[in-house]
Amino acid sequence: MIMLYGSQQDIDALTAHGAPDQVWTAEAAAKLHEFMGAWNQALVDSGEFVEARGLSAPAHARRVTLRGGVPVVTDGPYPETEEVLVGYTIVECESFDRATDIAAQLANEPHPEGAKFTHELYVDIRPIAEGAPEFEE
Repeated sequence: MIMLYGSQQDIDALTAHGAPDQVWTAEAAAKLHEFMGAWNQALVDSGEFVEARGLSAPAHARRVTLRGGVPVVTDGPYPETEEVLVGYTIVECESFDRATDIAAQLANEPHPEGAKFTHELYVDIRPIAEGAPEFEE
């Protein structure tokens, strides 16, 4: 599973709800969506694509924590700079290294010059435990 992270501020900038100096133009957002579409299509074409989903904005999330053994529910939004999972892609491929190579292609993801992000851009790659092939490390 390739997990993509972002923040409410990042999502607001991409969807034109952020501060004016941080909002992506429609053209820049279209380039990002085109890139992601091509990335996913290449995985479909190679037979490695299993599933991909984007998640709703952190403002629509709920967090359940335990305090003194009692569940406490907190509705989003969280601090706009807090990183959260914003989407994932599941691939089925020959090795953990191949999954890493696929995820590394996201380093070429287009963004506006001077774009301000709340954190360093990264993705996590983790094998799905149940039914996952055993990868050599």
